[in-house]
This record gives sequence, structure tokens and C-alpha cells, in this order.
Amino acid sequence: MTLEQLRIFVAVAEREHLTQGARALNLTQSAVSSAITTLEGRYATKLFDRIGRRIALTEAGKLFLIEARAVLARATAAEAVLSDLSGLARGSLALVASQTVANYWLPPVIQRFRREHPGIAVSLAIGNTETVSATIRDGVADLGFIEGEIDDPALSMTEVDEDELVIVVPAGHPWAKSTPSAEELSRGGWVLREAGSGTRAMFEAALPGLGLAADDLSVALELPSNEAICAAVAAGAGATAISRLVAANAIAAGRLATVALPLPKRRFLALRHKERYLAKAAAAFLALSQAG
Repeated sequence: MTLEQLRIFVAVAEREHLTQGARALNLTQSAVSSAITTLEGRYATKLFDRIGRRIALTEAGKLFLIEARAVLARATAAEAVLSDLSGLARGSLALVASQTVANYWLPPVIQRFRREHPGIAVSLAIGNTETVSATIRDGVADLGFIEGEIDDPALSMTEVDEDELVIVVPAGHPWAKSTPSAEELSRGGWVLREAGSGTRAMFEAALPGLGLAADDLSVALELPSNEAICAAVAAGAGATAISRLVAANAIAAGRLATVALPLPKRRFLALRHKERYLAKAAAAFLALSQAG
């Protein structure tokens, strides 16, 4: 069993899709399929069930995924120690971030880091807050970045910036001209991120201040990306609560309008595992992210 086979298995298992796993690793689908077949054949254990065009982990596959992630995390830690021996001249840095941070806040930080440390290869994965936390907890990435709060004793949290949630509606919507009541808010259709999203959790936590509970809202759509939400709201699907960073261009262009209901600010947090080795590259990136 090789580390490459483990990386291929984890990439496919996390996506439950051969083609997407191959694309993530920049490999051909035949190479990925061969690696999985070799693992299953060598140990006479079925890791995936083939269901139509998709695949799903078997019970054996689910157990093996835990161990495979652990082995890869240890290999990454060992590589980080060796890379540190050469300072920041070469090495790698794996980041994972929630959508708002990854798409709107993190890219300039990554670019500044690359200018200062061109020998460090930086990779970035994107998921919701729950996914980011799990990825750092499992040691798959060096640093995670999220919006909002989490409760995980294994993770260290460092504030790196702050963000503002705003309620937005389509241009010309009555709420843009007159502040809605709690009853009007409850009746209005809402377009929200999926459960596990930091944006949704923050909005739901702020609802009591508006005289509402999460169950009071009429949710018309749940969508997995900020861009899809902005497009749906602009098209008239309802209202949403979203980062001002995300909605800024659409507001400036007149496609969206803000509602005069203040929402609390939220923190952008950097996550790392308390008990895992913090490589020099990760420490340097964390310091740069705090510098603003």
C-alpha cells in the first residue's frame, strides 16, 4: 500500500465520484480507477458500491477512510518537519476555508504569501464551516478559515478579521424602502445556505433580536453557494442574509438592495489543531493573515 493509493482513495471517498477525485488530483480517471481496484483486489475488500454513475462507501470503506486520513496526516506532519529544516525556501501549505472567506477574503492573503515565499506550494480546499472544522481536526490541512464561531476543544481559534452580515432583497422590493415587521419577515420567502454553513448559523443566532426564531421563517430555497443565492435573490426568489463582501458588487450594480435591519458582525477565524505540529509555513501564513 502506497501513500499515493491512500491519497487517491481519500479523494474519491470524500467526493464519492471517480471523475471528481481524478480531477482534484490532476490524474486520469483510468489511473484513479486502477488504484482503487488494486487496493480492493489486494486486500479482497470492497471499498465502494457502484450505484449507477455514482459510487458510495461500503462500511469497510468508511472505516478505512478514517485510517487513511490519519496516515496521510502523519505523512504530512513528517514532511513539514523536513521542510522546516530548509526554512521557508521550499515546502507546501494546505489550506481549507468556508466559501465567503475562500472566495472573497483569502485570495489576496495567499497572493501576498506567495510573493514573500515563492518556494512554498499553497493548496486551497473549500467547504462549509463543519467541513473545514472536520478537515483540520483530521489533520488533512494545516490551517482552516471560517466565519462565525465553533465549539471544538481540539481546535485553536485565532481572529484574523471581521465581516458584516446584511439582509438583501431584489432591487425594487418593498423591504428596501420600508423596514419590515417581524410578521412580514416571517411571511417573506427566504433563500438560505445549507445547514452547517457559518452564514446560516450566524443569521439564525441573530433572529431573536428581530423577534423571530429559525422555525418562523418561510424558507423557499436552500442553496450550497453564495453566488447561487445572490443570483436567486436578484431574480426574485426571496430575501437572504449574506456577507456584505459577497453582495457588494450586486448592490453597487443595483441588482440587490439592503434592508435596514442591522445584524451582528461576525469574526473571521483561523483554525489549527492544538496538538499537531505547526510548520513554519503555516505559522508564517497565520501571521500574515493577522496583519491585514
